[in-house]
Amino acid sequence: MKIVKKAEAGFTLIELMIVVAIIGILAAVAIPNYQNYTAKSKFGAALSEVSAGKVGFDAKLNDGETISKPEDVGLAAEASPTSNCKFKAGTDSITCTIQNGPASVKDQDIVLTRGTDGAWSCKAATVEEKLIGKGTCVGKAAGG
Repeated sequence: MKIVKKAEAGFTLIELMIVVAIIGILAAVAIPNYQNYTAKSKFGAALSEVSAGKVGFDAKLNDGETISKPEDVGLAAEASPTSNCKFKAGTDSITCTIQNGPASVKDQDIVLTRGTDGAWSCKAATVEEKLIGKGTCVGKAAGG
């Protein structure tokens, strides 16, 4: 009768620790990138929502009407914000205060201002440039 010794299968403790360390490193890199991605998405959604008011704004001005509230230009009333924006409108600007987003963009303002020449400019002074996108709006400079 022959006794066959069967080799044990499985992972050693050191192999498992190496795998856990690799997963930890990947998570440390991925989580900040994901947060930046979601902040960019929220900013883009809010910007597109407030930009929709530019047409209504121009139409009211061309008709000689004054603008005092966001519903004058076709946006949601200040008292009932959308999931992306709480709007404010003035005589030469539309403001969106970003709602329910990541901390880096939540409660930050996007201000669209109409110049006397009819050109629109965008400013998001407290939002980092890296979250805005090139050529879209002017934000806070890196490190500032």
